Amino acid sequence: MRILAGALGDCVHVAGVSRFLSIAEQQGHETLFTGPATDIESFVDAIHNFDPDVIGVSYRLTPENARLLLQEFWGVIRAAGLSDRRFVFGGTPPVAAVARELGGFEAIFDGSEAPDALIRFLRGEPAQHDQNIIPPQSTIARIQWKAPYPLLRHHFGIPAFTIEPTVEGIAHIAEAGALDVISLGADQDAQEHFFRPDLQNPKSKGAGGVPFRSEKDLLRLREAAQRGNYPLLRSYSGTADLLRYADMLVRTLDNAWCATSLFFFNAMDGRGPLSLEDSIRDHLALMAWHGARDIPVEGNEPYHWGMRDAPDVISVAASYLYAYNAKKAGVRDYITTYMFESPNTLSNRMDLAKALAQIRVAEAFADADFRIWRQTRTGLLSYPVDMARARAHLAESIYLQMALRPAIVHIVGYTEADHAATAAEVIESSVMAQQVIGTALYGQPDMTADPGIQARAGELVEEAHVLLEAIRRLGADAAEDPLSDPATLARAVQAGLLDAPQLQRNRFARGEIRSRTINGAVLAVDAEGHPLTERQRLKGLGLA
Repeated sequence: MRILAGALGDCVHVAGVSRFLSIAEQQGHETLFTGPATDIESFVDAIHNFDPDVIGVSYRLTPENARLLLQEFWGVIRAAGLSDRRFVFGGTPPVAAVARELGGFEAIFDGSEAPDALIRFLRGEPAQHDQNIIPPQSTIARIQWKAPYPLLRHHFGIPAFTIEPTVEGIAHIAEAGALDVISLGADQDAQEHFFRPDLQNPKSKGAGGVPFRSEKDLLRLREAAQRGNYPLLRSYSGTADLLRYADMLVRTLDNAWCATSLFFFNAMDGRGPLSLEDSIRDHLALMAWHGARDIPVEGNEPYHWGMRDAPDVISVAASYLYAYNAKKAGVRDYITTYMFESPNTLSNRMDLAKALAQIRVAEAFADADFRIWRQTRTGLLSYPVDMARARAHLAESIYLQMALRPAIVHIVGYTEADHAATAAEVIESSVMAQQVIGTALYGQPDMTADPGIQARAGELVEEAHVLLEAIRRLGADAAEDPLSDPATLARAVQAGLLDAPQLQRNRFARGEIRSRTINGAVLAVDAEGHPLTERQRLKGLGLA
């Protein structure tokens, strides 16, 4: 379309107009800006000369003046024979109310609408969500539909003895249009013992999440989302009976995507019954199962190392390993997650450097048959307990994340350090995220261009390849492809190639590595606290 817009009369405020036209250009439309304080005659002349499909009028001064100006504007428009054109209006809520009263505008924007309302309008959809229009119900289609805005995702599952509070909460979130994806936060028995009721502990029901215990429960949770903006649903993967559990999630929830790990969610971290090697084998099979069905797979592997204070290089190597194995398993759409503030001692600069290094090693595998979609999130362990500070942290973290231009933003509610978020708190966190994302998309400086960030990212990539080569050598005699061999990968943990300080005294891991945050980066150090290169660390393990 051809779109003309400007500030009318004596109004010199053009930020909103400029943003509208910028978004229109991003959507492929041709635009013309009339400028600030455009008198009515000049506006009409511009319409005649440019012949636009859509005309945007902005006014942000007093409602009383707006009424007189718009009455005059419509009179001139009718006299010029232009009243059959499509007009939209933007202004403050009080002025927008006057515009609605006078009529003539196809859509009116006053700043209270959802951030993607403009995009919906520019795509020929109602600016305000129409209950009869259901957004795409598959992950990739919804990403493409909503771009350049990322999908918004949040974990939700009310710890309780029944699913009822979660059912009610999902309905509330959907009606509010707060999220594109609701991730069910299941309690531990749901993840581990769904098919083994004899092993479930009634005393722990609802501990840590929603206690669904049957397919009927999951269907009810799914039904609760069939309203509002129709968010997609997904759930934690199981930690036992992985393929059976995955099939059940797809049949009941139409699971938006699978999230899995390689080295965690097993006996090593206490989240499941499987040994480390068996868990790796089953996770690889789980990737392949979803790949065969063209269901996206999310890798949450890298940040689990960071959450356990592992040096940054190990998280980067883990990003490579997961992407490598996902592609080999036949996954077509890979959602790669970058959790910031993990650990929370990272500086913003070094956090970005770590993420860029992960991007470089993971996205090197991308091609027409292996698409990578970036997802970012705030660190689970980074939130202050104080709620005011926590709200500020949510905003600052998401602004930093937007430097990566993610396709999905996984919102971690500001209440995380104190309690599982209620539906109202999920909605509030989403509103804060929307505000930050809109600001970032409208002209965020490129923080990744910082030379120090780029240098650290390059250093991490080099160091990660040193570690990956050591893993290859470890399994060279026993496996055709050591990087996808469960036995070799388990040995890499046992030998200390992949290690974290919080794995001390763990029967599956070496747990001897030391790390320190130095100049905002998390580094491996010796007993005296001096930084170690990866070659030096591996030499100390006798594996250089």
